[in-house]
Amino acid sequence: MSEWLKEHAWKACVRLDAVPWVRIPINLCPEGEAMDTKDYIVLEDLYGAHNYHPLDIVLTRGKGIWVWDVEGEKYLDFLSAYSAVNQGHCHPRIIKALESQAEKLTLTSRAFRNDQWPLLAKELCELTGYEMALPMNSGAEAVETKGIPQDRAEIIACSNNFHGRTITLISFSSEPLYRKDFGPFTPGFITVPYGDTVALEAAMNPYTAAFLVEPIQAEAGINIPPEGYIKEAKKICQRHNVLFIADEIQTGLGRTGKLLACEHEGVKPDVLILGKSLGGGCYAISVVLSPRNILGLFKPGEHGSTFGANPLACAVAREALRVIVDEELVENSAEQGNYFLEKLKTLKSRYIEEVRGKGLLLGIELKPEAGGARRFCEALKEEGLLCKETHENVIRFAPPLIIKQKDLHWAFKRVHQVFKKI
Repeated sequence: MSEWLKEHAWKACVRLDAVPWVRIPINLCPEGEAMDTKDYIVLEDLYGAHNYHPLDIVLTRGKGIWVWDVEGEKYLDFLSAYSAVNQGHCHPRIIKALESQAEKLTLTSRAFRNDQWPLLAKELCELTGYEMALPMNSGAEAVETKGIPQDRAEIIACSNNFHGRTITLISFSSEPLYRKDFGPFTPGFITVPYGDTVALEAAMNPYTAAFLVEPIQAEAGINIPPEGYIKEAKKICQRHNVLFIADEIQTGLGRTGKLLACEHEGVKPDVLILGKSLGGGCYAISVVLSPRNILGLFKPGEHGSTFGANPLACAVAREALRVIVDEELVENSAEQGNYFLEKLKTLKSRYIEEVRGKGLLLGIELKPEAGGARRFCEALKEEGLLCKETHENVIRFAPPLIIKQKDLHWAFKRVHQVFKKI
């Protein structure tokens, strides 16, 4: 830790008492004095809102499946920024597309057209088999895009869902942490148990406009529904003339060993939501895809976004999609995911409740007596493997889709070692 911050680190604690006069000079480190991990953590905890609980590691560089911290230590990224880095960190083709477009045109707003959005819209529709695309920026924005009858429509969602953290999206969340102190909530939502088609059928009524579902609930702990659930849910929606909306922000674009997770059951959603790795780990972009008779209902001015379809994001997304196809990342996800799942199932520990997943979206659920998943993630960090707990008792593994078997073998040795120690 720098000498200056050693002297002033106590002020990070003062912040907890909300003392308004605490001020720290902008020139935190004297010239020539390098900052280390503790320096950055003190600054973040002092000046940044505490809305996340990250592992205490400060990353400064990434390449492929590897990242380095400010001390130069090397780690295998086993989270991929929650599946936003499917193509690997700083993929040279995506970086080249980013730099090239950044030198030409970055933003026009939707007041004017640009030469990248039409090409991305065409390429997305051709890749996924849809007719129209609506661009947004974040995954949450894409989920909130919908056309429903005036004031009376209802949307059915699933318990333990995670579709984002806007007021409307947390209105149908079953996670108390996301809802506490954020009401009043948006009406018009019904929640049914995930994986329960009987409950879904019973919830249908004349005002039901759509059913919104994640094919696999990643944030909730890599929850995989019963076999046939997605297919039967789509049939129920068809019978009731209700839109089947699939949130594939985390599961889409190869993460589960198929281009789309719904393909595991041969289902094509009425509305498809993509995001995260669509930006190649370089730029935030999301999209809603559907047949023309759904998205074609929008008229100018009814929906908008200043940054939506900006040429920089579109150029990056176009190359990100080409990388997924050209490098056969979907196929690699299926092959390597099967290999790693079988390896994880050989782990022997009294703390393991279940190992589950599809493709390279995998989780180890721990028993209550394990003391939570975070301590396992912290131990894995010390072994050079970065992952994150989800819902307290699940260790989530989601490496970049470019990973090879030798790297997974390296990772497994670290996982095995940690479980053996703990």
